[in-house]
Amino acid sequence: MQDFTLEVHGCHEYDKTGAISEPIYLSATFRHPAFGQSTGYDYGRVANPTRENLEKSVAMLEQGERCWAVSSGMAAINLVLKLFKPGDHVLLSEDLYGGTVRLANDIYSHYGIEFEFVDTTDMELVSGQIRANTKGLFIETPSNPMMLISDIKALAQLAHANDAWLIVDNTFLSPHFQKPITLGADIVVHSGTKYLCGHNDVIAGFLIVADKEGAAARRVELLAKSEGPNLSTFDSWLMLRSLKTLGLRVEKQAENALAIAKWLQKQPQVTAVYYPGLPEHPGFALQSRQAVGFGGMVSFKVTSAELAKNVLARLKLIAFAESLGGVESLLTYPLAQTHAEMPQELLARTGLDDKLLRLSVGIEAVADLIADLQQALEG
Repeated sequence: MQDFTLEVHGCHEYDKTGAISEPIYLSATFRHPAFGQSTGYDYGRVANPTRENLEKSVAMLEQGERCWAVSSGMAAINLVLKLFKPGDHVLLSEDLYGGTVRLANDIYSHYGIEFEFVDTTDMELVSGQIRANTKGLFIETPSNPMMLISDIKALAQLAHANDAWLIVDNTFLSPHFQKPITLGADIVVHSGTKYLCGHNDVIAGFLIVADKEGAAARRVELLAKSEGPNLSTFDSWLMLRSLKTLGLRVEKQAENALAIAKWLQKQPQVTAVYYPGLPEHPGFALQSRQAVGFGGMVSFKVTSAELAKNVLARLKLIAFAESLGGVESLLTYPLAQTHAEMPQELLARTGLDDKLLRLSVGIEAVADLIADLQQALEG
């Protein structure tokens, strides 16, 4: 089945009632038919039919073999980092969500895991940073917020040649546009709060593995069962409802984003536009090969930090708010919000400065969005 169909139907099976909507199983525990027998469900932390339906549906969309739905995107990344042990070396994209950097540097580095940030768009550079103890490559593509594009297939081959995992944060594109597992990735993570939810009303995360029998899957299964980060039943149902419109939403958002990116390029107050759907973007050709869309995220720089802050204050339709991927357009100031705790060295290397704004384009009429940006830029 194609994605639009999978998004609507997932793995839903009709019960005796013929209910179109997936039932919400709010039970915390499940009755056993007899000693030594089980319906397949014992305790809600371990398995729940509603959450299981969601997990199977997301796994199908990502073309992975197993998915875990958890309480946030950071909970999913936390599970990934727990796959490593003291003495391991992990390479990460140097342009990365600030929360991931914080989790690596401020928490897991204290457990003896060494994290190194590298420009993952440069294959020669990445190859040169591989060590005998390198066990993982963690990338975002497109990256947050500078929209850098990394070669998933080439990085997967490099990782596997060195007995390491390739982990891809696919939040910015969603499986509707990009499927890293089909390109060789071992693990995919999402902040489900973003495009998979799409309505800014559920915080959720997903971790999908290519091989449900592999070491990573076995370890994640143990961690999820033992630590209990699993997504609640009601939020699982809301996410199932959201998935039904995923394709419609992200296609419209990408259409709007391209129009806005082209418009921003012509504005005298804008000095740079970062959107992989622009032919002049250095990652355009690669993105065109490894994905079927360019997403709804546009970053841009204005002439001064003062103007950037004034733009945020003047918005009338677009909301000045953190997060992304919802039907409502949001404008974020990464330096003070999503990347406030990024080390200065990484900020300098990636070019993330006080003039940068990150726009999550919604599904509103693009003319209205452009009008709002215009009045905000012109004051």
